[in-house]
Amino acid sequence: MTTTSTAPTRHGRLLANKVPEVTVWFWVIKILCTTVGESFADWINMKLGVGLVSTAWIFTAAFVLVLAVQLRLKRYVPFPYWLTVVVVSVTGTLYTDILTDQYGVPLWISSAVFSVLLGAVFGVWWLRERTLSIHAITTLPRESFYWLTVLVTFALGTATGDWTLELTGWSPGVSVLLPLGLIASITLLWKSGANPVLSFWLAYVLTRPLGANIGDWLASPKTAETPGDPTGLALGTFTTSLIFLGLILATVLYLTATRSDVTETDAAAHTSHTPTGPRRERVGLVGCGVLAVATAGLLVWAHGRPHLSPAPEDDATSTVQLAPGQAVKNFPPDKIDELKALAATSLKEARSGNAAGADTAAKSLRDLWDADEESLRPLDGTGWTFLDAQMDRVLKTFGIDHANPPMPPAQQEAELDTLLTDLR
Repeated sequence: MTTTSTAPTRHGRLLANKVPEVTVWFWVIKILCTTVGESFADWINMKLGVGLVSTAWIFTAAFVLVLAVQLRLKRYVPFPYWLTVVVVSVTGTLYTDILTDQYGVPLWISSAVFSVLLGAVFGVWWLRERTLSIHAITTLPRESFYWLTVLVTFALGTATGDWTLELTGWSPGVSVLLPLGLIASITLLWKSGANPVLSFWLAYVLTRPLGANIGDWLASPKTAETPGDPTGLALGTFTTSLIFLGLILATVLYLTATRSDVTETDAAAHTSHTPTGPRRERVGLVGCGVLAVATAGLLVWAHGRPHLSPAPEDDATSTVQLAPGQAVKNFPPDKIDELKALAATSLKEARSGNAAGADTAAKSLRDLWDADEESLRPLDGTGWTFLDAQMDRVLKTFGIDHANPPMPPAQQEAELDTLLTDLR
C-alpha cells in the first residue's frame, strides 16, 4: 500500500523525502514496533517502579531527543527513523494508559478524544500543506505534522484496541484476527482504487491494536490468574520485547544495506501503483463506510454474547482472610519495611490534615507495591492477593486508580490502619 500526491512543496527548506517507501518491509517493521510499544511499555513501567506519569515523562524526553536527531537529517535514514517510531510507540501507549489507569477515563472516551485530535491534526496539516501523502514529507513543517500524527495514532490505536478487548472479552490471540482482517479489507479496497492516502492512514492506525494484541498474546500467562485475564504463550513482557527489538534491529540493518525502502526520485515517489480516479475513490469510500458499519455490528454482537472480562479494579476484594502478620511472613522484611514506611507517612499526613501529602505518599505506596509484584507474588500468592485487596481499598479512599472522588480522611485513616496491621 502506498500513497500518492502531486501537491507542490510550498513551505520550508526542501529535503529528500524523510520517510521510507511503503513496501511490505514498512508494514512488517511497523507491526514489530507496535508490539514493542505494548510489551516494552508494560515492562518498563513495572520495572522502573516510578509510576505511569513519571515513566511517560521519561519516554517523552527520549522521544524529543530522538526526534530532534531525526529532524536534523536531510534524508531518510533507516536507523534513526525506526528508532523514533519505537520510542513514539512506547510514548503513545503510555499516554493512553495514564488516562485509563491513573485517571480512570473510560476507553470509549479516550478513543473519541484521540479520534477528534487525529482529525484536527489532519485538518491543520491539509489546510497548510494541501497534501497528507507520506511521499511528500520534504519540509520541516510536513515532517513535524507527520510525527505528531504518528504519536496520536499510537495513542488512538492503544485506546481502541483495549476498548475492543473490554467490549468483547476476546483473548489476545482471537483479537489479532479483527485488525488483521480490517487491514486485509482496506488493502483490497486500495487495490480496487480507494483513496491511497485514506487507505494508508486507516491501515496505519490498525497496526497498533494488531501489534498490541500480538504482544499480549505472546507475553500473557497460559492460564488466567483470575477469570477474564488474558492468556497466551507466557513468554513475558521482557522476552517479548527482546525478541521484537532484535527483529527490528535485524530488519533495519537489512534495509540499511539494501536501501530497498528508499525513494530514490520524486517521480518514483509519485507513481501510482493502483488504478484510481474519482469514481473508484467514491466506491472505495463507500466500501470503507460499509466496513466501519460491519465492524461496529460485530463488536455490538460480541459484546452481547456471554463472556468474561477482567474484573474492575474497584472490585478487587479478597475472599482470603489472614491473621495480622500472616500475609507477610514469606516476604523479605526489608520490602515490607519500605511499604510500612510509606503507609505510615500517608497515615501521618492524613491525620495532620495534609491531604496532598497523604495522597502523594499513597501514590508512592501504590507504585512501590506494583514494582514489587513480580518478586513478591511468586513467594506467596495467597499473602500477596490478600494484601493487594487491602492495598486497593486504601487507594479507593484516595480516589487513586478509581473513578470516585477522595473519601473523607477518617475512611482513609481507617483503611491505612488496617493495612499497617496486616503488614506488621
